[in-house]
Amino acid sequence: MSATRRAVYRHAEMGRLFDPASIAVIGASPRPGSFADRTIQALKDYTGRLYLVNARYETIGERPCFPSVAALPEVPDCCIVVAAKDAVEEIATDCARAGVGGIMIYASGFAETGREADIAAQQRLAAIGREAGMRIVGPNCIGMLNFRTRAGVTFMIPPPMEAPLPHAIGIVSQSGALGFSLAQAVMRGVSVSHLLTTGNSSDVDVADCVSFLADDPNCAAIACVFEGMPEPLRFIQAAEVADRANKPLVVFKLGTGEAGAAAAMSHTGSLAGETAAYMAAFERGGAVVVKDFEALVETACFLAKAPAPKARGVAVVAVSGGAAIMSADKAEAHGVPLPQPSPPVRQILESRIPDFGSARNPCDVTAQVANDPESLTVCAGAMLGEEHYGALIYAQIYSTELSAKRPAELAAIAEKAGKPICVVWTTEWLEGFGSKEAEQNPRIGLFRSMDRCFAALAHWHARQARRAAGPRRYTRLSRPEAAAEAAALIAAAQDRTLTEREAKAVLAAYGVPVVPERLTQSEEEAVAAATGFGFPVAMKVESPDLPHKTEAGVIRLRLKDAAEVREAYRAVMANAKRHAPDARINGVLVQPMAKPGVEVMVGGRVDPLMGPLIVAGLGGVLVELMRDSALALAPVTPAEARAMFERLRGRAALEGFRGAPAADLDVLAGIVVRLSEFVADQRDRIAELDVNPLIVAGSEAVAVDALIVRA
Repeated sequence: MSATRRAVYRHAEMGRLFDPASIAVIGASPRPGSFADRTIQALKDYTGRLYLVNARYETIGERPCFPSVAALPEVPDCCIVVAAKDAVEEIATDCARAGVGGIMIYASGFAETGREADIAAQQRLAAIGREAGMRIVGPNCIGMLNFRTRAGVTFMIPPPMEAPLPHAIGIVSQSGALGFSLAQAVMRGVSVSHLLTTGNSSDVDVADCVSFLADDPNCAAIACVFEGMPEPLRFIQAAEVADRANKPLVVFKLGTGEAGAAAAMSHTGSLAGETAAYMAAFERGGAVVVKDFEALVETACFLAKAPAPKARGVAVVAVSGGAAIMSADKAEAHGVPLPQPSPPVRQILESRIPDFGSARNPCDVTAQVANDPESLTVCAGAMLGEEHYGALIYAQIYSTELSAKRPAELAAIAEKAGKPICVVWTTEWLEGFGSKEAEQNPRIGLFRSMDRCFAALAHWHARQARRAAGPRRYTRLSRPEAAAEAAALIAAAQDRTLTEREAKAVLAAYGVPVVPERLTQSEEEAVAAATGFGFPVAMKVESPDLPHKTEAGVIRLRLKDAAEVREAYRAVMANAKRHAPDARINGVLVQPMAKPGVEVMVGGRVDPLMGPLIVAGLGGVLVELMRDSALALAPVTPAEARAMFERLRGRAALEGFRGAPAADLDVLAGIVVRLSEFVADQRDRIAELDVNPLIVAGSEAVAVDALIVRA
């Protein structure tokens, strides 16, 4: 990761901090309700060695209290600094000298204030830790929980800390309060290995926490609440660590509004905002991104339990026709197939389901299950045994005392088939009979939303498809000389915004097909150029001061003869002067009309945090209005470029909509790869790229217009 200042810390570098065998509370106090007292209470069940440090006390309760870290009988792995801001730096220095593994700092009033002195104080803390190899969490941190050792390194009241089960999830949160709220999922049966919060991240940050959990044997999947970070590419590195360990990483991103996005010259700037860039980074790292906070723990728990899918098809069994219909709706919304059962299985269903039920998929066994209690498990077992079903959904409509038995019955079916079962808890009695039993069962994923269940299944399938494709392999498509040639052309341009002609010359160096053109300064020259190309032609005013030609009214298309060319020349020149009286005008470009086809927009941007980005969507003037685009970190592979178009809501336009020829996605992907290489190569020279439209007609594609803004 050459674009980062340091690599993520690995498990061994943070083990003493997050999995300590000994802990010291520095600033220990007997005052009831104080942070120190609450911390000591949170550590009452800690299985390691606990020490208290405060020179003002000889004992606190039944424990001895030591005057300093140096006076302790051993060097503690982790120290909790419960002291005012002004005392923190001296304490951190003492811990570093003593060889402490890591410290957790509660105190606030550091970089979060925005004041230069406070920022400098936090930087000094980070320097102390780096020099000594002592990891620091905080300042301004709530703390962490280790459920294996019952280490409540916090002033919060921790939830009950049971030993993690094999399907335990680890929780990482940049928001301390939200992190602790998620940890309370243990109250409903979720197994948790760790809760790690980061505070101001002076040293250890969210990426490091993900890296730690990726290598921790007590954690089967990671749930992460993410806000942002100054070096977001490090998060990709952490995600890749988790991916190599085959440990699912599920991310919920806070702050996804784009209201604060900076104005940009091109369509690309408005489409490639901060949130879209983060989502592209998460995808590159192999993370699963959920749209809702409520989906985070559910999805992580399911992925922690579920083996690799054996098939994409999903079976649904319910005792309610309404729930069956709901499942069909959500399956379609998330692209999860619900194939029908084979004839032999259909016969089994018909033998146990009344005529007013549904012996199909979704399967409605009806309320008659009360008279035939085994009908549900017989139908579920028959369906899940089919090869084309990789998972089964059971809709738990109503909770009664009998519901507590259902998870064990379903788990037996899941274990026999080697496939997971999802229980969708549709009753509003959220923790009714059977909910905790389902949550605790390693074969069952529990969801309190049909929509979130199908979303998780779609993520499950997508994750498997990505992993099956193997490691990402990137091979350059453009010529080795392209970078230097393009750099020279960019440097030779007179203005920060290159003209269309200049921009297309730059892209042609990368092998991007561009429409031919001629710059004219009179009606006669325009007619001669049009005659030379052959009608019909297009005409555009060339001006570095008119980057958006459509809005300025300086484009005319499908001109059929010399008379129309003359009239168009006069009209576009008049519109240019009216739209921007002081605009510099180089002349009027004459171009042959491209073949009719699908208009595509491909753009690029150099993000100050993420680096080069590439964006693609359907083109024309509606690109920003429709907000239908896909973004990736540049450069991309051909497979990644194809996937960008396959994610578009309007991808049907590329598939031969209403008799039009289908666009050759391999050709289109190749152009996107070349443009992504351009953006990556010229990251220090350009700010934005906009190719709109790129017209694709079958296997032919040509860039009709282009915009490049220099850095």
